[in-house]
Amino acid sequence: MSGTLYGIGVGPGDPELMTLKAHRLIAAARVVAYPAPDDGDSFARQIAAGTIPREAEEIPMIVPMRAERFPAQQVYAEAAERIAGHLDQGTDVAVLCEGDPFFYSSFMYLFARLGARFPVEIVPGVTSLTACAAALKRPLTARNDVLTVLPGPLADAEMRPRIEAAEAIAIIKVGRHLPRIRALLEAMGLTGNAGYIERASLGAEHVSSLEEAPEKAPYFSMILVYKGDDPWLI
Repeated sequence: MSGTLYGIGVGPGDPELMTLKAHRLIAAARVVAYPAPDDGDSFARQIAAGTIPREAEEIPMIVPMRAERFPAQQVYAEAAERIAGHLDQGTDVAVLCEGDPFFYSSFMYLFARLGARFPVEIVPGVTSLTACAAALKRPLTARNDVLTVLPGPLADAEMRPRIEAAEAIAIIKVGRHLPRIRALLEAMGLTGNAGYIERASLGAEHVSSLEEAPEKAPYFSMILVYKGDDPWLI
């Protein structure tokens, strides 16, 4: 029998936001894989560090985090084959995913390569969306309001009409795009409707209005905008 591939969401950063199921599976894992940059530690591993068994074999998937193009798919292809070797031997593999495995997560690339060959179980995790809404202490969306999630690198020409069409907007992966996005929202008259959050659920968490946001933002930052008229806003 082959092993099972577990895509495990470890949440937005605070280890206490891992689910009980995620904790149980990681604690029992003999093989643990996770994405990692080439210039620092894996954030997913940092979240689950206190749960990973000392004797577990670890498979870091090194993907350089830089603006220029990099053959990331080759990294996932090589990691998939290494993971497949363990699964073929009947050993389960736990893949750690920041937030949720199927929400802007690299796990989808492993799933595409291995999902048809091996048993797979997806363990949902707390996403950055809900963590940021909790940090801002403001509902994410309500009733029939349309929630739109936009990646920060999206060009203004694509971002603006999507913002115009939605009542609630989450702009994720803000990072170096903060000045441009702030200028766009200001031009649209939405600065006063926007909240800024960085490093949600971590010790270095920062929460403010967009007007009071810093000049520079880390990769793990988000802007939440609400344009609707639900009574909770009163």
